[in-house]
Amino acid sequence: MERIGATYSCAMDLNGYQQAALRTAAPKEKHNELFHLLLGLVGETGEIAEKAKKIVRDKDSDFSHWDIEDLTKELGDTLWYVAVIADYFDIPLENVAQLNITKLADRQNRSMLGGSGDNR
Repeated sequence: MERIGATYSCAMDLNGYQQAALRTAAPKEKHNELFHLLLGLVGETGEIAEKAKKIVRDKDSDFSHWDIEDLTKELGDTLWYVAVIADYFDIPLENVAQLNITKLADRQNRSMLGGSGDNR
């Protein structure tokens, strides 16, 4: 473990992160748990968007004003929800990441990064 300031940092693979995140998650069987998780994910991404909106509105879109520590926390909350939702469907988080990178590399190879639609 590497010490950085007053905090500690350790390398963690995505599946290890997912397992750690699950220690704080409710059981899958809990009534409406998936709905709760989906609303949580939307809420966390909404918090990020709201803070971005205020920078656009109040700081002339100068994102150097973004509180990076706060952004890091919000991204972490978002990652928690993604990890737990993936587990709800028995999908390892590393599979989610690898499939996404493979998809993007394929689009890049075909010069299809721009545009819209799922099947570019």
